[in-house]
Amino acid sequence: MTRQATSSLVVLGSGYTGLVLHRTVTSQGRTVYATSRNPLNNLAGVSSEQCLKFDLEDPSTWLNIPVNADLIWCFPATPLDQVQAFARSLGAPPRRMVVLGSTSTYEESDCSTEYPPPWIDESAPIDLSKPRVQGEEYLRQHHGAIVLRVAGIYGPGRNPLEWIKSGRIGLSHKYVNLIHVEDLAAICLLALDKGKPGEAYNVSDGQPHTWNEICATAQQRWGVISATAAVKEAPSSGKRISNARLRAEIGYALRHPDLYEALSLIESADREQTLDGQNGFQQGPRRERTGGVPSGEN
Repeated sequence: MTRQATSSLVVLGSGYTGLVLHRTVTSQGRTVYATSRNPLNNLAGVSSEQCLKFDLEDPSTWLNIPVNADLIWCFPATPLDQVQAFARSLGAPPRRMVVLGSTSTYEESDCSTEYPPPWIDESAPIDLSKPRVQGEEYLRQHHGAIVLRVAGIYGPGRNPLEWIKSGRIGLSHKYVNLIHVEDLAAICLLALDKGKPGEAYNVSDGQPHTWNEICATAQQRWGVISATAAVKEAPSSGKRISNARLRAEIGYALRHPDLYEALSLIESADREQTLDGQNGFQQGPRRERTGGVPSGEN
């Protein structure tokens, strides 16, 4: 039996990805806890038995983390001194840790004229001037954390078509890398079981797109037009993130390998929810609408 099927799990930070992770693990029948600095307000949809108060900057809450539980760290690993102190407080039980980082970890050259930009794998230089990168690297090097460098996260409630409608995203030649939140949740769990402690893995769907392409497809297929009419000349050509190592070592088959098919599913679900709400049959609370741009991209 695999470790992920037998050990308990704590999701540190229960934002968008953390809550999807908690639902995924709960559906598998595994013991899982969600954490928040304010569980009463932020974890209303989670049973009280699975809620833990945790604040990285409040050491009194660190004792709430069960001994030997595996950890998936879903918020930026900062400030460094608190990251170090908390990690040391965990001692040396046989737990595993996955830390969600970002593809913005990789340095980006402002003077490169190569287009399309070259593929970036885990051997590329990283920007250690960034506080979250310092925290991730400390956990990876000193505590065997498996660091996932995650591309822009999208999914239900975080729809790239909404970013275009609102004008947060406009036409540009810049490349963007994305990953569906359901795939990310599954990859986190597989990384706990199959990932090599102290290693880093890029997490994306392996299909970089330019915003020009995404905006054009959004208009053709869904009639979505960017609120930003002018072309935005991005300061760089962006990145193309390779997920070859993830595929080779973790072996996950993406549930949502095609961005546009995934967007079709999200749009269909939103239409059904709208109709149900109009007819008085809406089930449960409405999904959170998040207008932010991809969190994994800089």
